[in-house]
Amino acid sequence: MILTVTPNASIDKTYVVDGFGIDRIHRPSTITSSPGGKGINVLRVFQELGGSGCATGFIGGRVGDTITEGLDALGIEHRMVRVNKESRLCIKVLDPSSGTQTELNETGPDIDAHEVELLSKRIESMLNGVDWLVLSGNVPPGVPVSFYGDMIRLAKSRGVKTVLDASDEQLIEGVAAGPFMVKPNVHELSHLADQELVTIEEICSAAKSLKQYGINIVSVTVGRSGAMVTDGTHAWQATPPQIDFASAVGSGDSFVAGFLYELSSGGTLADALALGTAAGAANATTYDAGSCSKSSIMDIRRGVVLSDLF
Repeated sequence: MILTVTPNASIDKTYVVDGFGIDRIHRPSTITSSPGGKGINVLRVFQELGGSGCATGFIGGRVGDTITEGLDALGIEHRMVRVNKESRLCIKVLDPSSGTQTELNETGPDIDAHEVELLSKRIESMLNGVDWLVLSGNVPPGVPVSFYGDMIRLAKSRGVKTVLDASDEQLIEGVAAGPFMVKPNVHELSHLADQELVTIEEICSAAKSLKQYGINIVSVTVGRSGAMVTDGTHAWQATPPQIDFASAVGSGDSFVAGFLYELSSGGTLADALALGTAAGAANATTYDAGSCSKSSIMDIRRGVVLSDLF
């Protein structure tokens, strides 16, 4: 069972608009709307594959009500913490004719110290029986940059493995706390390494170096080129087959879901990398983040190419 934490949950609205950017009224050809935020996307795909889990995080206002209604409709168990301010909307505009993707992501509600404490205690109360604690995405204003690191240390004290998928200061602070697994993309890993990582050799070396923090698994997603994983000693790369690309939104979250599902089912790191890569690619064929089907994931998995790295 996994517990996902989404401090900055949202309603994600995606519009498909041909010729977006021209100065005129636009009428989307496709509109999707669903509860979002990285941890929610992870759990959605994890459950689609057959796993079980629960979501927590902050919600507030009418948007918060819509988030919980959407989670109920999807059959996703949740124990969210209600706050005084309104949860955010995240709007994506996809233009198939130009291949562009425009995102308008609200900052999120202002969170006070008492509300941070409520979420911390909620997470602590839910750790019994949990195999993995997944900490995903950015945090709304008022949440300290140490929050993910604090939750990693808490989970480790309870024998719960942690997965960190964050950026900027939250990633730096979280890595220092030594999560079991960290999943940066190549840009986030470059930020950690304080240099631009271009070649697979550079990416692999930077990923292996994170073992110094007590991290057991580092997996790095590199967009359409797939992903790599290392345990600090050995490393593997996975390359997906060609797909009909729609949107990259949520592909990193889908990768985490597939990776954890395979690992929780007794698979090897290489197998987990392959299924995670397939889930990320399957998500990229859809407009709605985290809505890929198990059958599409398994179809793509058959075309994933695994290779050993140095």
